Amino acid sequence: MKIVCVGAGSMAESMIHGWINKRIMKPEEISVMNRSDQDRLEFLSDEYGVNIVCPEKTELKDAHFILLAMKPKDVEAALSGIKDKLAGNTVILSVAAGVSIDTIQRHVGNFPVARAMPNTSAKIGKSATGVAWSKHVSLEQQHELRKLLSSIGSVTVVAEEQLHAVTGVAGSGPAYIYYFAEAMTEAAVANGLSHADAKKLVRQTFSGAAEMLQQEDFAELRIKVTSPNGTTAAGLKTLEENHFKETIGACVTAASQRSQELGKEFK
Repeated sequence: MKIVCVGAGSMAESMIHGWINKRIMKPEEISVMNRSDQDRLEFLSDEYGVNIVCPEKTELKDAHFILLAMKPKDVEAALSGIKDKLAGNTVILSVAAGVSIDTIQRHVGNFPVARAMPNTSAKIGKSATGVAWSKHVSLEQQHELRKLLSSIGSVTVVAEEQLHAVTGVAGSGPAYIYYFAEAMTEAAVANGLSHADAKKLVRQTFSGAAEMLQQEDFAELRIKVTSPNGTTAAGLKTLEENHFKETIGACVTAASQRSQELGKEFK
């Protein structure tokens, strides 16, 4: 199986790292290209052993999968540059937020197209990925897509219109958690801890809680750790008074709506 990554940013790198690390693909089976940043391509080649697409783009003809991994605004130019080089049974896998399957097919024809929304935790095999595909994607190709995506984390098959919500929750979600970790660290320092100790405690707290989330219901975990009139209850009361759930809901909705807007910007 051969993959050409069109776009070479952090998401493409995370997926490449996951595929190679899990031995789903060999470095020589992966090729990379982008619009203009040759230094970035050479970095990926040196770091992971992947190939750089030649100027004639002959690698596209032999590719089983084309990964579209660029900003939504760059998708049209990318598709224009590769559509005449593709073989008819190549699957196009897009991770460009908001850009619909129909939109991609209007630019390249009735190729099998799938859209996925992974996150950068793919680099360590922990992505939460949503995926949807067109009617042109065969059962065998669906199986291969699941195999590719499950090698970088968990996979949830959804209807295409649900990918906006997946983007708001899983695609953008790691950044919310990192921001929360930053805030926790700053609060710990403000309450007297050193920055080094604060980061150590926050890291382990998040790591331990993440493991617990895999084992039990979220609300039950919260209830178990919250003693009446205790310290945790005092903290949670403050979150409630400051409309924490409403803020998180607005955050997810804003990201989901922006995904929809990005799709409308590119037709």
